[in-house]
Amino acid sequence: MIPEEGAEASDTGDGFDAWRALQKATDKKRADIIADIVGHPEDSISVEELSYMNPPLSEDSIRRHLKTLVDVGAVQECTFAAGERDRDYPYKFYRITDEARQLFDKNGLFPVAPWQRQYQTVGKTPRIRDIEQMPRPRS
Repeated sequence: MIPEEGAEASDTGDGFDAWRALQKATDKKRADIIADIVGHPEDSISVEELSYMNPPLSEDSIRRHLKTLVDVGAVQECTFAAGERDRDYPYKFYRITDEARQLFDKNGLFPVAPWQRQYQTVGKTPRIRDIEQMPRPRS
């Protein structure tokens, strides 16, 4: 995938390398993960939810892909502090960074409305529905 004309193709000065972010985000498995993050009704998602949405991928594989996306600045990890965590529920969630959202919008990638409609069509277990409705940390 080549960025459209006018898209930033290098470091933007704030440490965000648009070219690397596009390169890593458009890998098939990582693109599926990003689509699920974008489609999630709360704008961020846990590894458990991603595992449910991507049954061929193990949680370890999902974590490796998320680390790659975090490393290039496309995804941000948001964590509840120890005193704010609910027992037996996720405390780490992943969201698209503002820089990546701008880059994706500029290049017509991962539009929110269609991915939210797609996400909503997937049947969910009671556990996944409970997690889906949890409050999310912002950073």
